[in-house]
Amino acid sequence: MQRSGSADLPLHNGQVPPWLAARMAALGKAIVEEIIAGQGKSALLSKLSDPFWFQSLGAVMGMDWHSSGITTSVMGALKSSINPLARELGICICGGKGRHSRNTPQDILRFAETTGLNAPGLVRSSKLSAKVDNTAVQDGFQLYQHHFIVSDEGQWTVIQQGMRDSSATARRYHWHSPSVQSFTETPHTSIYGANQGTILNLTDKLAQPLKTAMMEVATENPDRMLPEIAKMRHLVMPGHHDVRAKDVDLKRLGAVLWLAQEKQVQNFEELLLLEGLGPRTLQSLALVSEVIYGQPTQFKDPARFSFAHGGKDGHPFPVPTKVYDETIDTLQQAIQRAKLGRKDKMQAIQSLSKITERLAEDFIPDGSIDEVIARERAESWKYGGRTVFGKAKGPHGRQLDLFDDKG
Repeated sequence: MQRSGSADLPLHNGQVPPWLAARMAALGKAIVEEIIAGQGKSALLSKLSDPFWFQSLGAVMGMDWHSSGITTSVMGALKSSINPLARELGICICGGKGRHSRNTPQDILRFAETTGLNAPGLVRSSKLSAKVDNTAVQDGFQLYQHHFIVSDEGQWTVIQQGMRDSSATARRYHWHSPSVQSFTETPHTSIYGANQGTILNLTDKLAQPLKTAMMEVATENPDRMLPEIAKMRHLVMPGHHDVRAKDVDLKRLGAVLWLAQEKQVQNFEELLLLEGLGPRTLQSLALVSEVIYGQPTQFKDPARFSFAHGGKDGHPFPVPTKVYDETIDTLQQAIQRAKLGRKDKMQAIQSLSKITERLAEDFIPDGSIDEVIARERAESWKYGGRTVFGKAKGPHGRQLDLFDDKG
């Protein structure tokens, strides 16, 4: 196994309101279902192990784009919507925050009973990853949540978070098991009888290098560990709550905003099935499409994905609940059609990500990020804008132009 990355986040308190939690669960479920259907469970675990992708997922779901609360809220939303379908999807989210983290072994055991996985080996991996981040590397952060996401194929990802009160910051750690094909190919992993899935047997002699590596990491001197950690993907989120131009790739965001204008959709044959959607929903759907289908290099600026559904505290703008609901409905309809063999609508949604990526290559943004945010806030009332402080009111402010393509 390997630590795949980490993220430093401002420590924020507060609860996710029920109206947002329900939508986060629904959108998270749709995203996970499509990733598994189109790319596989291994791809989902790989994405979850990337701190930049995970932060982008939280932003596109309407949480605070940069705060520590993303970890709790996103994992809570996914656990509530994915675990009831664990057998169908072949994915289970174990553990959680506080006392729920102590239930990780029991959660793993329950999932292992239905899949034929080697529960003691998985529990060991869970405990070792926590031991390393809490003890082996003395970085001043005390773990307070631990999520172990495991597939019925025996692969897993760990997402856990520590807190440091003295600096009011949190640090999220990501772990990812490499491919376990070398273990599943041995006769030891086969069982005679009804097939309940691939068995991960860490007692096999071929697993000895992995177990040795685990113990070396767990007992390694921090002086040797820290240079290795420095090579991993590390995300540092700023302390300011507002979204600023320096937080966003303006070329990519500008391409999304330009494409989202209704008249632009007609220029792309791949998007004809999406013509009926309003431009504001297309803006959100394009960013959601990027989260589902995008490459790792596209997630260097997680703040950009907050322009899909805003944030619960009003940054960069209130959550547009009507747009959020239409985005979820569009995704769910496309997923259901795909299950019936009609993949045209899902392919159109996938094309959104590809087209905006192409457009961004030569796109020259013309306009201020502050203008875009001001327009979103001024029109928030149209889209059912909400924050933890209440509903958006008014029409107010002037209409502002989107980015224009000068390329």
